[in-house]
Amino acid sequence: MLMSYLVALLVMATVFAVLMALAWLVQQRTGNSGWVDTIWTFSLGLIGAGGALWPLGGGVPNERQWLVALLVALWSLRLGSHIARRSSAITDDPRYARFAREWGADARRKMFIFLQNQALGSLPLVSAIFVAAHLPGEVLGVQDYVGALVLLTGIAGEAVADSQLKQFRGDPANKGRVCDIGLWQLSRHPNYFFQWFGWLAYPVIALSPDYPWGLAAVPAPFVMYWILVHVTGIPPLEEQMRHSRGDAYRAYQARTSKFFPLPPRA
Repeated sequence: MLMSYLVALLVMATVFAVLMALAWLVQQRTGNSGWVDTIWTFSLGLIGAGGALWPLGGGVPNERQWLVALLVALWSLRLGSHIARRSSAITDDPRYARFAREWGADARRKMFIFLQNQALGSLPLVSAIFVAAHLPGEVLGVQDYVGALVLLTGIAGEAVADSQLKQFRGDPANKGRVCDIGLWQLSRHPNYFFQWFGWLAYPVIALSPDYPWGLAAVPAPFVMYWILVHVTGIPPLEEQMRHSRGDAYRAYQARTSKFFPLPPRA
């Protein structure tokens, strides 16, 4: 069992590294770093679904494997399509553009290393999907349905947040203003919150007293929180928003929760 799991992890890691090298080539060729996140999202969905259906012991995929593969595919297709539409409408992603300016003449090499590190940092995510899908037992149980509900809630919440932001920005009267409608009144990044929330589904499905491998799903929500809140999510985005919206965004920061949805502060 240990060898089977390690082989699967090695294959998934190798495929992720290759796909992020492809993302680097696309970014270098187009000059648009927005495609990096598009390819990362579709890559995670592809590798996650493939890992979920991985035939341990030569058996055919069971109901749980198909359920987990379907869930991660839905997440990837929804988010990846959204990012792809956004990327096609811009010339470059301001977050990655800032990195490139800071790296200067060495930007080409450092971007490649950055994306390979991104692939490496994504291994706990695909591992969580893998171990959740391979929980022993042929019949779906309560925790499978609860996990599915958690992930579907995350997908729906993120879609609503994205839709509200798109609607706000589409109104010419809101030009130069900060979006603070709907879910954006409760969190400065409700889309990121619901993306993180969905990753709680895999520990819910995987954790079982008789399945020690299920513990490998626990780091996934922590890793996603770290990525969103401390690395490529909130920090560069908020720096760009303070630059473009100035005091209006600082006032929004002062009254609105950074990540978790909470009532606005006075």
